[in-house]
Amino acid sequence: MKEFQIYRELDEPISDEELDDAAEESGRVLEEMREEGTEIRWNESDVLTDGEGGVIGTFCQYEAESEEAVEEHAERAGLPATTIARKGPALDGE
Repeated sequence: MKEFQIYRELDEPISDEELDDAAEESGRVLEEMREEGTEIRWNESDVLTDGEGGVIGTFCQYEAESEEAVEEHAERAGLPATTIARKGPALDGE
């Protein structure tokens, strides 16, 4: 499997509860896709918030057999996939 980074930009801020609902649907679709034979796994997400605490986007890390599998997951789960890119090497901080 290959590693992918997905930036999900939201049109309007959502609540933590709405984020939890989206994560639950994402998990359901991931399980469904694996049952269908697609290799895909969610590793982690970083949540972006505005000054008022509303969720405005996420950076999600996935492992998948292809970019098309990641795109299909986003579409089936009803999630935005503003940018999908192969994950490169990490840079060390200070």
